[in-house]
Amino acid sequence: MKNDPARTATVYHLRPEHVGETLSAVLKDLIPDSSWGQVKKWISHRRVSVNGNLCVDAARRMTDKDVIHFFQQPQSRLVEQRDIRIVFVDDDLLVVEKPAGITTVRHFQERKLSTRRRQVQPTLEEMLPPVLAKIQKLRWPPLPPKGMNRGRFETNLQRGRQRPGHIQNLKKLPAELQVFPVHRLDRDTSGLMLFARNRNTEQQLMQMFKRHAVHRRYTAVCHGTVQPTTIRSWLVRDRGDGIRGSLMQNGRLLDSPPPNDDSAREAVTHVVASQPVADGRYSLVRCKLETGRTHQIRIHLSEAGHPICGDKIYHRLPSGQLIPDESGAPRQALHSDQIAFRHPITGEELRFQMPLPMDLAGWLKPFMTGQETQDESA
Repeated sequence: MKNDPARTATVYHLRPEHVGETLSAVLKDLIPDSSWGQVKKWISHRRVSVNGNLCVDAARRMTDKDVIHFFQQPQSRLVEQRDIRIVFVDDDLLVVEKPAGITTVRHFQERKLSTRRRQVQPTLEEMLPPVLAKIQKLRWPPLPPKGMNRGRFETNLQRGRQRPGHIQNLKKLPAELQVFPVHRLDRDTSGLMLFARNRNTEQQLMQMFKRHAVHRRYTAVCHGTVQPTTIRSWLVRDRGDGIRGSLMQNGRLLDSPPPNDDSAREAVTHVVASQPVADGRYSLVRCKLETGRTHQIRIHLSEAGHPICGDKIYHRLPSGQLIPDESGAPRQALHSDQIAFRHPITGEELRFQMPLPMDLAGWLKPFMTGQETQDESA
């Protein structure tokens, strides 16, 4: 499948003088003939991404490691509340179908962002309370906590100064609207996610994740022919080329981290099923996680020589060899399609499944013509 012209972009690597500048200022400097109005319009019209993630926040401060992509055409619209579906909810937890294109929680360096800037690109954690309020038929936005000027709040809301869907301080929301993430999915990964609704359930779910008592399955489409296998490695933040990866020696995965190295984390991925598609150019695989490290599946498949189609980061082997991606995938082809666990409070066995979203299903369909799909019970 050929690359979509709409995804064609000019890539800009930032210079030292750009560090600390806003995205709009950097972009204006990189494209000298542009005006401030043009730059802000490009950003608001979804033509700019930073480090592979669409960015519509013109005031974002840049770092020396940031990479800007400037697209010829606007990219897909941002995720909205209507795109988020809660498939299970009770007094203790909820299960959510996360769409691609939204970050699960705020990055640490964004913790002090203003409400206005949070509203530009909210996280899934920030978008769930109003969705939860709608399901429970509760008021949104809720009244401010006691002691604050509720009359002024009401007046501002009536006069349009207060946005009905604005992001509030999550810690000050009523208990029935609070959510607590217990794991994460990458921004461009879709699929099922689990959130706690109180601190007690949060602690119990986090312990269940540590004991590997929450079972997760992923579907991915990657390059080449993959055989079912188990991949074990020790992951570090920088494998030597500036990105996360496994500790290696002479091209082989290390069985254990070096002495006195407490930064490495063991990661175990089970490739439980694989089906070749497109005459063997790609494989439709299903993976089960034994551990849940950051970017684990993406790293393991890439280092094995089978990067996930559409992955903008892990498309090189540890040796530096680039694996060209001509798949035309609309995003990284990774989807969390199943989650199963025992309810920490009631003890009920719960299992949820989510089919491939339309963007991946539509892209994959021509590859699957004339082929039977895998057994869903794999």
